[in-house]
Amino acid sequence: MMKKAIHPISAIGILLTIGLAFVNPLPAQTEGPSVKVMSYNIYRGGTYRGQTLSQTAKVIQEAKADIVGIQETRSPSGVNAEELAQLLGWNHHENPRNRVILTRYEIVEEMTDGIRVMLPSGQEAYIFNLHLASNPYQPYQLLGIKPTWHKHADTPFIKTEAEAIAAAKKARGGEIAALLTQIRALPDKEAPVFVVGDFNEPSHLDWTEEAAQSGRHPIKVEYPTSKKFTKAGFADAWRTVYPDEMKKPGYTWTPIVKADDPKTHHDRIDFVYFKGEGVEVIDTKIVGENKENADIVVSPYPSDHRAVIATFTLPPSTQIKKLEANKPDADDGK
Repeated sequence: MMKKAIHPISAIGILLTIGLAFVNPLPAQTEGPSVKVMSYNIYRGGTYRGQTLSQTAKVIQEAKADIVGIQETRSPSGVNAEELAQLLGWNHHENPRNRVILTRYEIVEEMTDGIRVMLPSGQEAYIFNLHLASNPYQPYQLLGIKPTWHKHADTPFIKTEAEAIAAAKKARGGEIAALLTQIRALPDKEAPVFVVGDFNEPSHLDWTEEAAQSGRHPIKVEYPTSKKFTKAGFADAWRTVYPDEMKKPGYTWTPIVKADDPKTHHDRIDFVYFKGEGVEVIDTKIVGENKENADIVVSPYPSDHRAVIATFTLPPSTQIKKLEANKPDADDGK
């Protein structure tokens, strides 16, 4: 069978097509870097439930976190922050109020409640870690439950949304206002900012009218701390990925007590908030004791809080701008 000749111009077109098929843009130009940010209350130093500190480190490793805000690093025998950092081989920052941030990245600045880190892409990001007052705890006040974790926790029971909001503002409003003031003063207004922590207060995105009507929560409450973060331009990573509070409750409190125990109330009080030009959350998971309640399972689970971890992508434009800014001028002789 005679083969048909290919016209020279057609041949050039084919070659160009083949060549272009192998020319792909650099990943940095099409996809921004990613970072995994975690909040984890390790429960009195990470060893209080009879586990070794290495089990607490395992929770962080299984989650594949890059940055972790740790609460309750102080144990009856001392502070385990430095030892935990050594187990991970990470850097760490501890503020005077015993709040610790662990990270595999370089810490380039330490602040009152947070740090500034240098990411492998050359970008910088800010991380703040909170552990807000646990007393008075409004869900227990509304449900007539007396907490056992605080020697001054004999607080009055309440019945209304207005009372819950007022009590929450009094307990945590000052600290939140101070943190948001610090964040507003950051020099780079477009930089990624993450705020994590055990807030000891639920979210207005969870205590909705629908949740109250279903019997999940006693009443609807527009909790003030989560609303303040929303007003300040932050988004809740879990609720961004899972906006339906009825389908995905995301409980972090508590894995050590059954849901029908009258002495507690399961809730979501551990958060990862984020803001920044072009920062997007692409995934978020709960880390805990079993498949029923967690996306990432570690057994035995060493804490009384489930952890939450979120994966973010950062904009490539910021990365390229950072690299361009550090590039020497052609005429400077360097």
